Amino acid sequence: MALDTPGLMGKGRLAAQEGVEMIRIEKVNGKNVWEILRLSVREEQKSFVAGNDTSIIEAYTAITGGGYAFPFGIYDDDTPVGFLMVGYDTDEYWENPPKIARKNYNLWRFMIDERYQHRGYGREAMKLALDFIKTKPCGDAQYCWLSYEPEHAVARNLYRSFGFRETGDMDEEEVIAVLRL
Repeated sequence: MALDTPGLMGKGRLAAQEGVEMIRIEKVNGKNVWEILRLSVREEQKSFVAGNDTSIIEAYTAITGGGYAFPFGIYDDDTPVGFLMVGYDTDEYWENPPKIARKNYNLWRFMIDERYQHRGYGREAMKLALDFIKTKPCGDAQYCWLSYEPEHAVARNLYRSFGFRETGDMDEEEVIAVLRL
């Protein structure tokens, strides 16, 4: 159901090449889950993004609740360098979803492991995430949205460079930004 990944090349993969070595995203599965769980951001960044263990649990909870979650490992060749997760619409996981969540995609999680930051992986992985979203695996949508901590300037600048614009709305204590698809 929600873990099917139409539009991906080969075995659940999308790949790009530009500025860094060939990177790809691959859906999290029984073979790669443990290496994805070992990835982590720097200590001072941990307040900005949930751990990959929490994200994978949330993906499972969303899927079993009738929703959609697409957790992916970000790879440089066979080396895991990050994690991202795409969601769609709302489900019983959400207690109080933002209005923008209804019938739209969201970049639910996005992280690059501390050992691989500042090498261009984030920018390339963002392109792959948006390429996946534009395949509209769950149906049509007008927007992709995301949220981030207001003090996370690096994330804000990356998202703005891709055209995400803040709406003035908040998802709890996080700023919401949207991109028209």
